[in-house]
Amino acid sequence: MARKGYTEEQILKVVKEIEAGVTIASVARQHGINVQTLYRWRERFGGMSASELAELKALQEENRRLRHIVSELSLDNAALKEISKGKW
Repeated sequence: MARKGYTEEQILKVVKEIEAGVTIASVARQHGINVQTLYRWRERFGGMSASELAELKALQEENRRLRHIVSELSLDNAALKEISKGKW
């Protein structure tokens, strides 16, 4: 079965439907999504607004960038240690 890629905005819209009182089974049928997926989405995005979602995405991007910087610096540090030992 082909995997559908849902954006965070689409997921947030589906979760808002569930929070409005529509049953999970009907929302799953309507959107063609597994019920377990909806429970996972509700756990992750439940009670979140669009501005909070944007902030979450910004924090995730900053976290990714910082992890990349740390990995580069640790490689540079290891290389400098090897050079200072004279094993190059």
